Amino acid sequence: MKIKGFSASAVQAGIRYADRLDLGLIYSEVPAVTAGAFTSSKVKAAPVTLDIERLQQGKAQAILVNSGNANACTGEQGLEIARKTGAMAARQLAIEENLVQVASTGVIGETMDAAPFTRAMPELVKRLSPEGFSDLSQAIMTTDTVAKMSTATVSIAGTEVNLLGVAKGSGMIMPDMATMLCFVVTDAQIAFPALKEAITSGVNETFNRITVDGDTSTNDTVLVMANGAAGNDWIDEENPGTKTAFSAALHDVFKDLALQIVADGEGATKVVTIRVVGARKKEGAMNAARTIANSALVKTAFFGEDANWGRIIAALGRSDCQFDPEKVSIAFNDVVMVKNGLGQGAEVESSASEVLKLDEFTVTVDLHDGMETAEVFTCDLSYDYVKINADYRS
Repeated sequence: MKIKGFSASAVQAGIRYADRLDLGLIYSEVPAVTAGAFTSSKVKAAPVTLDIERLQQGKAQAILVNSGNANACTGEQGLEIARKTGAMAARQLAIEENLVQVASTGVIGETMDAAPFTRAMPELVKRLSPEGFSDLSQAIMTTDTVAKMSTATVSIAGTEVNLLGVAKGSGMIMPDMATMLCFVVTDAQIAFPALKEAITSGVNETFNRITVDGDTSTNDTVLVMANGAAGNDWIDEENPGTKTAFSAALHDVFKDLALQIVADGEGATKVVTIRVVGARKKEGAMNAARTIANSALVKTAFFGEDANWGRIIAALGRSDCQFDPEKVSIAFNDVVMVKNGLGQGAEVESSASEVLKLDEFTVTVDLHDGMETAEVFTCDLSYDYVKINADYRS
C-alpha cells in the first residue's frame, strides 16, 4: 500500500554490522501532524529525549532511524549526535531541523559514530520512494527474525483514508511499553489532540499489553504522522464519528504489529493470550494477567507443552489481584482444567496438553468475583532466548 505524500528508504550504513540495511528514513512532502508515545523507563535514550522536546510543536516532516546502536546512556554527547544526524537529514531534505524526529535501536551504552550517517545520507535521501517502507522495516530490525508491517483503510465520512505501519521488537518486551519502535504514516486529516488521544488509547490496549521477557527498554518509541493528503473531513472533537472510526483503524494496525512482535519474541514458538475475567477491579485483572504472562515457570511450561496449571495459579497467587482461590477456574482454549480451584483429572489434562501443541492459544482464568476483564499477550520461553541474549553484543 502507498500512502499519499509519504516515502521511505533504507541503506547499508555500516553502523554496527556490514552488509545489512541499518539506516532508514521516512519523509512527508509537507509537515505532518505528528504525535507519539515513549518509554516509561527513567533511563531514556538521547533520541527519545530529543523527540519529546520537538513533539511539543505537534508536527514533523521526517523520521531518521538507525539500528545497531541505541544511543542510550551516552550523556550530552549522545544528544549532540542525535541533533547532528537529524540536521544532516534536514539539510539533504531542505527542511527545518526541528521537523526531523530521530530514533535508534541496538546496543545500550556505546557512543554513536556520526561518520556512517555522513557517508550514507545522500544515498538515503536519493532512494526515497513510496514503495520504500519494506526496506525501512528491515533496517530497524535487531534480533528480529522477520520484518513487521501492517496496513488499514477506513472510510471517514465517505473519504478513504489509509494507514501503514512498521515496527521492530523481539526481546526486552514488557508492557509500558516494549523494546520496540513503531512508525505509522497516514494520509488522514486530523487535529493533534485527536491524534494524540487515538495513540494513547491504542498503545494502552496493544503495545502496553505484550510481554516476552518482562524487560523494558530505554528507546521505546511510537510515532504517527498524518499529512492530510486524503482531504477527508477533519477528525477532531467536533466530529466524534470520525474520531471513533480513525481510532479503530489505528488500533487495528497497532494490535497487528503488537502480535507480530510477540510472535517474533526471541526464541518464541507460541503466541499466548492470557485472559483474566470475573475480577472485582480492572487494575486487579490487569495485574493478574501480567503476572501470569511474565512468569518464567509458566512460559517454560508453554514451551514444554506441559499443561501445568499449578504454575498459573501460583503466579496468580502472588499478583496484587484479590480473589478467592476456591472460586477460580482455568481453561486452555475451551478445555476447562480447573473448576472451583480444583484440577479436573488426568484425562482433561491430556486434552489441555494437546491445546499447548498449537502455535496460538488462550489461557482463560475466571475469578468468578466480578465483571472486570483484562488481556495480555505473551509467548513461551525457549532455549533460544538464552542463546540469543547471551551473545547479543558479539
